[in-house]
Amino acid sequence: MSERHIHMAGHVTERHITRAGQGGDRDVFEYALLRVVPRVERGECMNAGVIVYSRARGYVGARTHLDEARLLALDPRADVTGIRAALGAVEKVCAGGDGAGQAARDDAGRRFRWLIAPRSTVVQPGAVHTGLTTDPAAETERLLDLLVR
Repeated sequence: MSERHIHMAGHVTERHITRAGQGGDRDVFEYALLRVVPRVERGECMNAGVIVYSRARGYVGARTHLDEARLLALDPRADVTGIRAALGAVEKVCAGGDGAGQAARDDAGRRFRWLIAPRSTVVQPGAVHTGLTTDPAAETERLLDLLVR
């Protein structure tokens, strides 16, 4: 199915909408960056991880990477140990099992939605974006390399 859209400048373009079963072996996924905001009152942040969710594949996963030098440039007194622990907790919730605590009983979608809920803490989720992938775990690594490292 395609739709015609008229943009503000008057140009007509076509946008193709992929429906289930029409994207080949690719499935829709959602992702959000994990941002570290060492001093919430200043609003400065750095990317430190990514969370990926694919409903079709029942997958939720997170990968993190904390650039300590960059963090300390934003705030020389940042709690590096605490921030690493918070990032590690996100990875554990995504992985499920005993390390996920009470979230272990939730399905992948509920864990993802809980992790991307806005919060005013040192580790915050960014906006949610979407894409298509054949391998959500590989997509998690690709996005980490592209947007975080």
